[in-house]
Amino acid sequence: MNRIDGRSSDQLREVSFQLDIAPLAHGSVLVSFGETQVICAAMLEPGVPGWMKYQGVQGGWLTAEYNMLPYSTLQRKPRDISRGKLDGRSSEIQRLIGRSLRAVIDLKALGQRTLWIDCDVLRADGGTRTASITGAVVAVEMAFRRFIAARKMPASPMRQLAAAVSAGIWEGESCLDLNYHEDKNASVDFNYAMTSDLSLIEVQGSGEEATFTEEQMLEMLAFGKKGVRELVAAQEAALAAFDPTANVELLTRLS
Repeated sequence: MNRIDGRSSDQLREVSFQLDIAPLAHGSVLVSFGETQVICAAMLEPGVPGWMKYQGVQGGWLTAEYNMLPYSTLQRKPRDISRGKLDGRSSEIQRLIGRSLRAVIDLKALGQRTLWIDCDVLRADGGTRTASITGAVVAVEMAFRRFIAARKMPASPMRQLAAAVSAGIWEGESCLDLNYHEDKNASVDFNYAMTSDLSLIEVQGSGEEATFTEEQMLEMLAFGKKGVRELVAAQEAALAAFDPTANVELLTRLS
């Protein structure tokens, strides 16, 4: 198979995490999947949504926002606020991000707090939703470790890490981690969100005016598991290099 960037069919794009890209956020990272770049930031605020109080739900809450910056694509993408409403795609993706993170976070351990996750796409070259989930997990765990360092939290509410990756059928063959060119021309497109032990959180997939066999579906799933395993290893390496006490000014504000 001849992929446009020379990768093998089951190979991820180059993945990187630049930590503390937003110094005032409790946790932040610039995550790159090849040319796709997303800033993911996490902040904890006191208080929970009113519906939790009315229904007597214990613990905290988590909510996510996703946005493609106007210059993230070749043709300028108008801001949602200029249209007066969030577009359907952005709404669907931010709900996916929220569901993925809630699957691995103990909300009761948050206490009476709301965890805000903001994912802003700097450059879109396919896989912005999967990069957002993968980066958001790192940003959130950074925030938790900072709160632990400030003695505001006894332990991380993150039960385990999670990551997401795409797979699809391009030019008749299964491929992992589709870039924009492949995604645009793929006959089948899947997105997998999984925990670090490779349990499935969510699967999104369909044929694009095409069908696929059970064998192809299983091959894409195998590719997805391989990709998530490698992404989790990259997350662990990034977090191992993170010093939650390094940003003294931010830590002082939490103390």
